[in-house]
Amino acid sequence: MGKKEVPSLVKDEKLIQRRREEMVKAAVSLFKENGFHRTTTREIAKASGFSIGTLYEYIRSKEDILYLVCDSIYDGVKLRLQQDINGEDSGIQGVERAIAAYFKVMDDMQDEVLVMYQEAKSLSHEALPYVLKKELEMTAIFEELLFKVVKQGELNLSENEIPAAAHNIVILGQMWTFRRWALQKIYTLEEYTQLQLQQLLYGIKGA
Repeated sequence: MGKKEVPSLVKDEKLIQRRREEMVKAAVSLFKENGFHRTTTREIAKASGFSIGTLYEYIRSKEDILYLVCDSIYDGVKLRLQQDINGEDSGIQGVERAIAAYFKVMDDMQDEVLVMYQEAKSLSHEALPYVLKKELEMTAIFEELLFKVVKQGELNLSENEIPAAAHNIVILGQMWTFRRWALQKIYTLEEYTQLQLQQLLYGIKGA
């Protein structure tokens, strides 16, 4: 279930990276507005600032662009999360900071996350398992943090409950994006984060 290779006619890796970043940015905006199936590669090329011929030097199909969008989003979220989590943080406060950092990433990447979950069903059978694996890797970051604080006696969770708690954290961060039409009329990001921390952690905190 390794990374799907997207062939390119261009050999310059830096140029490939730059062009594909431009495609991803344009595609996210278009997919959000029109959906994946109603967006054409010609529209993506135009929004990216180059011709349709140039676009096909870097990808084979519109499905390749969707895969690059999903892959880029997961890489971006994971990188931001790892940068924001202080390796020296420990205990329940470290978990709090990690969750707050994750929620902030979800807030910063709202459009990208929304597009990914709306359109991931259109990924090929080859690409979808890899993208789902990336989701599990992100969840595993929180599993590891929770396991440490449970071991330290600061959370009262069984071994079987830890994965469910980690998935809850991931989903609640994404919910800020999925239900932004309602939640963001009620709470600021900081208020939402504190509310979820209270329910996630202090509701299950050991005596």
